[in-house]
Amino acid sequence: MSPHLPRPITLAKLGERRFTAAIVDLDGTMVDTLGDFDVALNLTLTELGLPGVDRAFIERTVGKGSEHLIRSTLAQVGGDAALYDAAWAAYQRHYLRINGQFSAVYPGVVEGLGALKDAGLRLACLTNKPGAFATALLAAKGLDAYFDVVFGGDAFERKKPDPLPLLRTCEALGSQPAHTLMLGDSSNDAQAARAAGCPVVLVSYGYNHGQPASEVDCDGVVDRLDQLI
Repeated sequence: MSPHLPRPITLAKLGERRFTAAIVDLDGTMVDTLGDFDVALNLTLTELGLPGVDRAFIERTVGKGSEHLIRSTLAQVGGDAALYDAAWAAYQRHYLRINGQFSAVYPGVVEGLGALKDAGLRLACLTNKPGAFATALLAAKGLDAYFDVVFGGDAFERKKPDPLPLLRTCEALGSQPAHTLMLGDSSNDAQAARAAGCPVVLVSYGYNHGQPASEVDCDGVVDRLDQLI
């Protein structure tokens, strides 16, 4: 289990995997988007005449896609489940308007992505965030040029922690799962990677549903992405 693994862990310490590609999660791994979620969700709730939610709740809840986030938020504030469609529409509108304005790239991300590219790996961003939001955020933060492909939570029939998105992303990268490193921040990423046959390393600072990343079954934990190389 990861609490007993050395820190920081590097690609060399992961063994002779001969990595050809890496799949990188977005929210909580590359960009701290908690502020964006906070603003968009609470504008949505205000529009619907519902009480707001705090950042602690949002941090525990994000990571499983916008649909899960909206339904969980309605339940948290005592909103009628029948408000889902209205909440979804309002949330999409608000998030589109503020996307990236209240978020920041984590330290070491730019350096880490650059080092992975310099090592010859093809890179994909794979997130449960809607694809249009993901591509716009990557562009706004100057990260889009690092990625050969970008897939959002609406790209495939199922989302992480199902392995299907990782398997499809490996196909798009032309890389075998065993030689494709998954970089994420939560048990969603780790479970999907384990089921797909991808090695997986988590960052210590993300949104792992309120639990430390060190408690997740993964191949290592790093405090910054640039510690990998």
